[in-house]
Amino acid sequence: MSRTPAPPAPAEAPPTGGPAADPGTSLSHGLKQRHLSMIALGGVIGAGLFVGSGTAIAAAGPGIVVAYALSGLLVMLVMRMLGEMSAANPASGSFSVHAERALGPWAGFTAGWSFWFLLSVAVGLEGIGAAKIMTGWLPGTPEWAWVALFMLVFCTTNLAAVKNFGEFEFWFAALKVGAIVLFLGIGVLAITGVLPGTDAPGTTHLTGDGGFLPNGSEGLIVGLLASVFAYGGLETVTIAAAESEHPVEGVAKAVRTAMWRIALFYVGSMAVVVTLVPWTDQAVVEVGPYVATLDALDIPGAGQIMNVVVLVALLSAMNANIYGASRMAHSLVARGQGPKALGRISGGVPRIAVLTSSVFGFLCVLLSYWRPDDVFAWLLNMIGAVILVVWVFIAVSQLRLRRRLQREAPEKLVVRMWAYPYLTWVALAAMAAVFVLMAREPDTRIQLLSTGGLTLFLAAAGFTRQRLAARRTTG
Repeated sequence: MSRTPAPPAPAEAPPTGGPAADPGTSLSHGLKQRHLSMIALGGVIGAGLFVGSGTAIAAAGPGIVVAYALSGLLVMLVMRMLGEMSAANPASGSFSVHAERALGPWAGFTAGWSFWFLLSVAVGLEGIGAAKIMTGWLPGTPEWAWVALFMLVFCTTNLAAVKNFGEFEFWFAALKVGAIVLFLGIGVLAITGVLPGTDAPGTTHLTGDGGFLPNGSEGLIVGLLASVFAYGGLETVTIAAAESEHPVEGVAKAVRTAMWRIALFYVGSMAVVVTLVPWTDQAVVEVGPYVATLDALDIPGAGQIMNVVVLVALLSAMNANIYGASRMAHSLVARGQGPKALGRISGGVPRIAVLTSSVFGFLCVLLSYWRPDDVFAWLLNMIGAVILVVWVFIAVSQLRLRRRLQREAPEKLVVRMWAYPYLTWVALAAMAAVFVLMAREPDTRIQLLSTGGLTLFLAAAGFTRQRLAARRTTG
């Protein structure tokens, strides 16, 4: 069977320092360095950290610290690989563009549209989560109305100009970072016994109540799987970098600070929680680990304070996902991988792509009411392992593009993957292990199969398009 040649992906933007692009036909460069820095800093802090981590703690016990550390190491490797490619070739399509350059148009098509699907569905999920908080504060108000309001706000924001997205994310991220830093500060004071009214807990909750791994390796596996997917969203900064004033410098800085951000925000906060609160406390799952910890320390109004923070995290994710989905769709169309209408630029913004992504997200919300047990559940299962598929494309692309860059343009290697190619292979092996673990667990097996079906469908469609395009070119 003959291989279809894979032409290089077309550039999406002029080189940094070159002539300015026409804002009527190209994406603008309206993101400032402070926007990009805060997007990178706050992008790692999502609602999954504030709320979803409670289920992982209940499964793994104090061993959740190990689970988050292991998955964090994998994410660091993925971000380093992505940073290397994005600094060498900033593009709004990010890993989709890199996959196309490395493996061919079918790979860019598969990675790009699967990620667009993930972000668009996630927009609806985050809208539902934010609406539930609002109806808790204002009982009797319809959830769908709150979702519609949030969609309208962020769709309008993204339609106007990229700097509006940047400003929203700057302040959202500032609040999230401030909240997590304050939590960590209070936690350290309580652990050391300095906080008034508290005694240092020592290792009581770490080694008591069944030990450090109370549910053994199975509990650790469940916690590990939950922690892997909590890191989703870090990729947005490489998408946003293409519309910043200094794309290469922005990506490089974001990637180089990823290690301490992950260690501090995720591993550090999990260590604080399991040190101060028994992992068996039902409040860890029911109200979330952060609220449970602050309540245990008798911090006044902890529940409502954290509800505000979680609401901000959800709204931030909605805003970022609408942005990311629209830019990915625009990039795909610019490379001939989608309907031309989605790629139209007006005022430096792909407005039809923004509208389409928002409408699809709201449709998912409606399906959660109309068909919650079949169609909506099917959508949720299909996005279950998409982020892992994207990571595989990133790793394989980096393996191939690094060799090409070293040969053709070594000066573009501003960010370098550590111990190439050995750590790239280690990351791929770790991803394969996660897939195996997902197949072992009944709750994640259906997600793995559904995502696999989506990936195979997109890969077949992308390969068919690639072959047809090659025939038209040669014919």
